[in-house]
Amino acid sequence: MWKQFLSKLPRKSSASGDSGQCSNGTGIQRTTSCGSIPPGRPASAIRRMSSAVFPSSVVAGIEPLVSFKDVPNSEKQNLFVSKLSLCCVVFDFSDPNKSSVEKDIKRQALLDLIEFVESSSSRFSEAAIAACARMCAINLFRAFPPNYRSGSSGGGEGDEDEPMFDPAWCHLQLVYELLLKFIGSSSLDAKVGKKHFDHSFIVKLLNLLDSEDPRERDCLKTILHRVYGKFMVHRPFIRKAVSNIFYQFVFETDRHNGIAELLEVFGSVISGFALPLKEEHKIFLWRVLIPLHKPKSVGSYLQQLTYCVTQFLEKDPKLASSVIIGLLRYWPITNCQKEVMFLSEIEEILESTSQAEFQKCMVPLFRRIAHCITSSHFQVAERALFVWNNDHIISLIAQNRQVIMPLVVPVLEQNIQNHWNQAVLNLTMNVKKMFSEMDEDLFSSCLDKYKEDEEKRASLEVKRKLTWEKLESAAAFQPATGHTAVLVGHQLSANMIATLI
Repeated sequence: MWKQFLSKLPRKSSASGDSGQCSNGTGIQRTTSCGSIPPGRPASAIRRMSSAVFPSSVVAGIEPLVSFKDVPNSEKQNLFVSKLSLCCVVFDFSDPNKSSVEKDIKRQALLDLIEFVESSSSRFSEAAIAACARMCAINLFRAFPPNYRSGSSGGGEGDEDEPMFDPAWCHLQLVYELLLKFIGSSSLDAKVGKKHFDHSFIVKLLNLLDSEDPRERDCLKTILHRVYGKFMVHRPFIRKAVSNIFYQFVFETDRHNGIAELLEVFGSVISGFALPLKEEHKIFLWRVLIPLHKPKSVGSYLQQLTYCVTQFLEKDPKLASSVIIGLLRYWPITNCQKEVMFLSEIEEILESTSQAEFQKCMVPLFRRIAHCITSSHFQVAERALFVWNNDHIISLIAQNRQVIMPLVVPVLEQNIQNHWNQAVLNLTMNVKKMFSEMDEDLFSSCLDKYKEDEEKRASLEVKRKLTWEKLESAAAFQPATGHTAVLVGHQLSANMIATLI
């Protein structure tokens, strides 16, 4: 009976619509920007046109244009494979008018496939799984054109660039949606699926995350998470492959579009780590996540990176000191915008740091914070002083004030005397008052020590100037001959300098 439908046009799905975008409940926004079949064109004409594009092997056996509801259940898997074979034809979307009818036929086939996967209750055959993996590979795995942008300069400045959108997205998004639903379907046997969605498939899928199109990266993020959850046997390989992408980004290219998306996926992965943490996971923290603070474009993915780091600390609070020491190792010296970001992350880490871990890193940490307080860049100084607005950090400081006050009180006095920004001066006065109320005797002792050191420094400076003046005066008596440089003789060096000093 179903053969009578061979010449019928493909149905227009009411779910796709023509309103621009619609949500399909999977996190993928479906757009409808492709052309449609011109009205009034006979079915025979459409089939003649499509026969020039779709090879004969595609339509052999079951006719792929037939609807799933028009075939018996026993033939639906075969029709599924036939439609997948039809969708293996890839079109050129640089010219929107080229093969418009065939493009619409393929689009309708993709919509039919998605609908079938959503409603399927029987297990997918291995032939169907292989055909789906092959179709997705043919449509998705491609080489991106060279990127002629200058690359991100630091602190997320690259975000100002206009995103580049793939003209083939109206088909690509349907392929992504099909892949997402297929992998997440309860009808897919993971033991069979892992043979076709193998390591090679996963690596090529990860390579697509370097796409310039943010819509594609968002789809890939969701699919990667689904693959990680579905195929447990592939999890170690996925972690290793993602680590390699991070290594290449940090130590070689300093350029990748999908770092934020990869970190977002790994935030969920880290939260699922079992306790106690394996050594492999700790190495990922030390060798991957901490060095990811080094690139100048860290601002574009800092939020996701910080979340991954804090997830590790929630799992094992004893890692806090090593994380802070690692951040200090990669602390930016000449990039004030990154310095503000680091201070914000340090504060977030300190909120979950225990007293014992804090004591392991407090000296180098507050030496760095003290240096930031005196920064001539007012945002850096302001952000460093904001640390004292955190109650947990104040508690840690109070319990270790004997060590921290001598490091911080001198720079507070320097700020009061020298800093140009009024907001920084006000914050400095507030922190100084807080220290005074915390331990008045210790604060007075630190202040006296600072004043004594300043007097010694001033005295040494005066003595140094007097010494140079005497040396210059003595050198003036030495005769200058020709164009030679004026040199202090041996007698002056040995006797007079000793007397002057």
